[in-house]
Order: sequence, then structure tokens, then C-alpha cells
Amino acid sequence: MTLPGPRHNDASNVAPGLGCPSTRRQSPTLRGRGRSDAQLTFVSHGPLLNHMVQYTPAIDQGFSALSDPTRRGVLERLSRGPASITDLATVYGMTLTGMKKHVSVLEEAGLVTTEKIGRVRSCRLGPRRLEAERDWIEAYRQLVTDRLNRLGDLLERTRE
Repeated sequence: MTLPGPRHNDASNVAPGLGCPSTRRQSPTLRGRGRSDAQLTFVSHGPLLNHMVQYTPAIDQGFSALSDPTRRGVLERLSRGPASITDLATVYGMTLTGMKKHVSVLEEAGLVTTEKIGRVRSCRLGPRRLEAERDWIEAYRQLVTDRLNRLGDLLERTRE
């Protein structure tokens, strides 16, 4: 019996909860003894990982951290000086757990550092200065400006 190749829209070909095709192999045992149409057993060996997809560069972490208005506000607040998680949570009207999650994202991106002194976790701006993000934005701005200039030139030539 030959098996069809993997189908990406087939739910039986997806590792549970991961949404990605799993590696499967044919089991040496057949189920349904006494039946003429024995069923093959498939065993999942876990998801296939693409390490390039799993790797997150600092610029992606930076943009991801900046994508939330609360995190941008936290950075703005910390630019004026250190603050505790409790102070930040109070300003934004959220739970300590919620604020700690926001701060963790900023910390993973290197934009914030925290220090626990006694029962208080204090936050301050981290070592990263968003230079890679600034350079990417500038290069993209220049690309768009060049395209608009070429469009303007084309419109000028066609108007004559």
C-alpha cells in the first residue's frame, strides 16, 4: 500500500496545538486483525523546526516591543528616570502581572533593565538604543522618497 504525500490542509498531518506538519512514519504493526482492510498506524515525531524561523534578530525584537502603545509609554516614562513595576502599573491602570509581562518584552529586546531590591523591582532604560531600527526606517524612508521622486518625474514628462 502506498501512502499519499503530506497534505498541509489535512488535520491528521498537523502536530497537535502547533499548526505545522509533523514528521510521520509507518508503524510496523497493523491494526484491525481479521479485517481485509488493515489500518496503518502513524506516529508523530514532533514538529519540524526551521531554525532560521525560530531565530529572532534584535531588530525584530525591537520593532515587536515598540508595536504596543503601553510599551512605548513605558519607555517614555523611563526616559525621565527609573520606576518600579508598581508605579508603572498604577500609571497605566493594569495589574502587576500585566505590567511585568510588558516589561519582560522590553527587557528581552534590551530596551529595559530591571533590578530587584527587596520586594521592589525597579526598571530603567536598557543598553540598546534602537540604532538598527533607526537605520532600517531611514533606508525605507529613502526608498519611498526615491520612488515618489521618480513618479513625480514621470508625471512631469507625461504632462508636456
